[in-house]
Amino acid sequence: RLAPQCSEERREAAPSRVSRFCPPRQSCHDWIGPPDKYSNLRPVHFYIPENESPMEQKLRQLRQETQEWNQQFWANQNLTFNKEKEEFIHSRLKAKGLDLRNETGQKATLNAEEMADFYKEFLSKNFQKHMYYNRDWYKRNFAITFLMGKVALEKIWNKLQRKQKKLSV
Repeated sequence: RLAPQCSEERREAAPSRVSRFCPPRQSCHDWIGPPDKYSNLRPVHFYIPENESPMEQKLRQLRQETQEWNQQFWANQNLTFNKEKEEFIHSRLKAKGLDLRNETGQKATLNAEEMADFYKEFLSKNFQKHMYYNRDWYKRNFAITFLMGKVALEKIWNKLQRKQKKLSV
C-alpha cells in the first residue's frame, strides 16, 4: 500500500527521551532508531500526521508510553545484571586467589559452567520482577492491539461515510 504524500512543512516526530536519532525532515512514517546503549532496544520515533484523529493520538501516546516504560525497564535490568555479574566474577576470582587481570593484562574470566551459576541465581532472584513485567507487557500490547483495531474501524467507517456522501450528491 502506498503512503499518503507529506505536506511541505515538517510534521514533527513525537519526541523520544531515549535517543538523539532524528528521522529525515520530509519523513511521514515511524522510524526505528539505533539501539539504545543502556536498554539495547531500538527506539521508535513516532510520526504525527497533520490530521491525526483523537483515537489515533490516543494509540500513538499509548505506544510511546509503552516504549518508554519498556526502555526504562530494560535499561534498569541491564544495569543491575551487569553490576551483579561483575561482582560475581570478582568474588569468584578472589575466592580462587586470582586477580581481575591475568599475566598478559587481559580481563580474567570464568568458564561457562561457573557463569551458569550466576545466570541461574540472577534469574531466580528476579523471577517475580520478570513475571510482573511480562504481565504488564501483555496488558499493554493487548490495549495497543485493541486500539489499533478501533482506529482501523474508524478509518473504514469514515471512508464509507465519505463514499456515501459522494453517492448522495
